[in-house]
Amino acid sequence: MSTVEKTRVPIPPADRPAAARRRAGTINRRTYPAWFLLPAFTILLVFFFLPTLFNFIYAFTDWSGFKAAINPVGLDNFTELASNGSLFRALRITLVYAVLVAIFQNLFGFGLAVLVERDTVLNRIARVFLLIPVLMSALAVGYIFQALLKPEGSLNQLIGGVLRHPFDYAWLGDTTWTIVVVSIIHGWKWMGLSMLIYLAGLKTVPEDIIEAARIDGSSRWNTFWRVRAPLLAPAITFNVATALLGSMNGFDIVQATTGGGPARTTEILNIFIFRTFGQGLFAQATTMSLMLFLMVALLAFPVIYLLRKREEVL
Repeated sequence: MSTVEKTRVPIPPADRPAAARRRAGTINRRTYPAWFLLPAFTILLVFFFLPTLFNFIYAFTDWSGFKAAINPVGLDNFTELASNGSLFRALRITLVYAVLVAIFQNLFGFGLAVLVERDTVLNRIARVFLLIPVLMSALAVGYIFQALLKPEGSLNQLIGGVLRHPFDYAWLGDTTWTIVVVSIIHGWKWMGLSMLIYLAGLKTVPEDIIEAARIDGSSRWNTFWRVRAPLLAPAITFNVATALLGSMNGFDIVQATTGGGPARTTEILNIFIFRTFGQGLFAQATTMSLMLFLMVALLAFPVIYLLRKREEVL
């Protein structure tokens, strides 16, 4: 007894009835409406694109809080800031601060990633606690360290107890080393993020490469620095770029710890912009904001390009 198997041949879209095609198109349009993106684009336009556009416009005017009229002045704001040296001093301090933060943040993050790499219960708990500073407010971190680093603060009391004599060093009052101290605080605050990126990079190194190096007689130390560390190039690119760009736009930690002092040695550009805007010199503050934007753009692209080139070589 033979049976005849019936197979269903799919009907091409062109041969379907018009009503079915219209129904499918209606379902697709209702499932993925493009106007759902409208609120996001509106927020982006109002809070990013328009302020950036006006930033370029007001930098060439005499806008201030002392008069109602706004008149174009050309490059007068740039020449005035350049002539008194305040702009270049703030730019130099900002660049030094960004480089120091990038160094400390990556050193702390890389060292912690190596320490907590093994999947033990203790290391998993440590990873959670090391991520807590990332979740804390930057202002709160700044105020906590400002209290700890006072001459009569807890750190000096601890050192004095160890040395068995009073110790009252002004950690935030030295014109030479205060910017280094504040950079360490900034690096400590974000070291958990760098640790997480480096840890992900260490976990993705293929085991067969490590095993092949050990079979060839490579030591544990040599395997780490000559095999595993070069494969962390993408993680290094991400961490260095984010640390540099984030610290160049920094404000909270410096404002909470030193307020730009002592003697304006930690007055990064955002602190200078904040003070200038508070004095009613809106056009000059906008000019400095434009200079910060250009500095970040001019620094970001070459750094990222060179780091990506390094990835290709490795």
